[in-house]
Amino acid sequence: MSLDLISAVSTWLWTSPFTTESAAVLFPKIKAMGYDAVEIAVEDPALIDAQAVREALKEHGLRAIVCGAFGPSRDLTNEDPAVHQNCFNYIDQCMDLCNQWDAHFFAGPMYSAVGKARMLPPEEREKEWNLAVKNLRTVCEMAEAKGLQIALEPLNRFESDLVNTAKDVCRMVDDINHPAARIMLDLFHSNIEERDPEAALRLIGDRLIHLQVSENHRGIPGTGTTAWGAWRRGLEAVGYNGAVSIESFTPNNKELAAAVCIWHPLADSEDQFAAEGLHFLKQWAGAAQTTNQTILLTP
Repeated sequence: MSLDLISAVSTWLWTSPFTTESAAVLFPKIKAMGYDAVEIAVEDPALIDAQAVREALKEHGLRAIVCGAFGPSRDLTNEDPAVHQNCFNYIDQCMDLCNQWDAHFFAGPMYSAVGKARMLPPEEREKEWNLAVKNLRTVCEMAEAKGLQIALEPLNRFESDLVNTAKDVCRMVDDINHPAARIMLDLFHSNIEERDPEAALRLIGDRLIHLQVSENHRGIPGTGTTAWGAWRRGLEAVGYNGAVSIESFTPNNKELAAAVCIWHPLADSEDQFAAEGLHFLKQWAGAAQTTNQTILLTP
């Protein structure tokens, strides 16, 4: 059977940070390529006129997905409560954007700062874990009050020392113990961390509400070593019918490129990346049976 999926692409593929003006440039081309949705990476809510973006979404017939950016000033495991409050304030603003754009969840690795990867004694690691759980329960209460959920994203070991695998994120959601706490996966990270893609998805089950994809090398889906067949079988097993969103990053923004370690272009252009990636994903989602490397990109 074919997967009934919503196709999406991240604004990070083209630009950083996203602004009101980004919508006018990106939304027409994203829709013309055939995407159903746009994943808006909100780095600074102050740069965005929510109503103007809402009108652009409506004009171009695109759904919105909202994801966040979490650096050291937005770290819910920091020892300073002022840093927690700064993160809460940012999340609250992003959740307001979710409501204005009819997005039903806020996504990202909001348990800690991206890039926080250290060798800690077990007791310190547990202390940070418990602090993340406590603060994320507050975030879930914020989400519930706004009619939303949160989608927690595991990161690979080079970008986080707290939540890396499906097992980790399921434990965190269990410890938070709130109905607004849900899960997203990014196959780039999962391809590093998971031994068995299908088993990882079965473990998460119906808690999965968002999926990001790119290749193992962060490039165009279908051009690397990702086990697409196994991931597809896992999605079928858990009955996933949400968005599959291409997330990669433009090398043209040097600060962003350095943060995600992209040292050279991943395609001839960002438009080529998005168009060919969507072509592959439509073949992948529509195929009755797939195994790794059996779907080829064609012109």
